[in-house]
Amino acid sequence: MKNFALVKMLSLVWAASLFTCGCVVDPNAPVATLGTEVHVPGEPPLDILEAVPPCPGADFVWIGGAWGWQGRWVWEKGHWDRPPNPGAVWVPHQYASRNGSHVFIRGGWRNDP
Repeated sequence: MKNFALVKMLSLVWAASLFTCGCVVDPNAPVATLGTEVHVPGEPPLDILEAVPPCPGADFVWIGGAWGWQGRWVWEKGHWDRPPNPGAVWVPHQYASRNGSHVFIRGGWRNDP
């Protein structure tokens, strides 16, 4: 029963954060490529649970929501997308700790041979 209360409380905190945190994306900002590394001040917030909508077609891939770094942590909602070409594989963002420093590594489409 305590676990249920904890889950309920965390869900409310996540929901509240959606309404209190703004997301501003500069359409003129350069797009970072796969593998770009950025030193960040700390780990990203806890992931936001998202419902996966029905797949729009057989050639779509679900890209789960994740925290991205744009000068601050910004939630990038999950979405269905088509690979840009045959054999392309989605690589999610990664976060690493190196020598006491936090690093954000941008994900993206990778072409597998």
